[in-house]
Amino acid sequence: MKLLIVNGVNLNMLGVREPEIYGNKSYNDLVNYILRVAEKEKVQVTVCRSNYEGEIVEMIQSALGKYDGIIINPGAYSHYSIAILDALKAVNLPTIEVHLSDVSKREKYRQVLLTAEASFKVIMGKGFEGYKVAIEEMKKRLGE
Repeated sequence: MKLLIVNGVNLNMLGVREPEIYGNKSYNDLVNYILRVAEKEKVQVTVCRSNYEGEIVEMIQSALGKYDGIIINPGAYSHYSIAILDALKAVNLPTIEVHLSDVSKREKYRQVLLTAEASFKVIMGKGFEGYKVAIEEMKKRLGE
């Protein structure tokens, strides 16, 4: 199984940005965690990240025919990006949306997850472990 893991806006600031919400670990720590989980679960992953909406759209579009599913943390783009939603719908791959924090308990504007409309599952509030849960759920979905 091959998964594309797309991380969005401001995730490069992990460990610096609001550590009381996101913790003290860096984005590199997150990527290393994902790679360790993928190896243990015997899943091939490509992890990518961008602060740019159009670049995220291109990453998603490039998944067509190359990956079995997408795990995405669009960051703040989740709340308003029709472009990312449309890209996810266009490639029509099984998708799980992950959020490190529990956005359902945060500001009202963060509780709208527009991009999640293209996902069969949303995982939030589990920190880095949310990616592990997402990989496990994707394996179940794809019958691995």
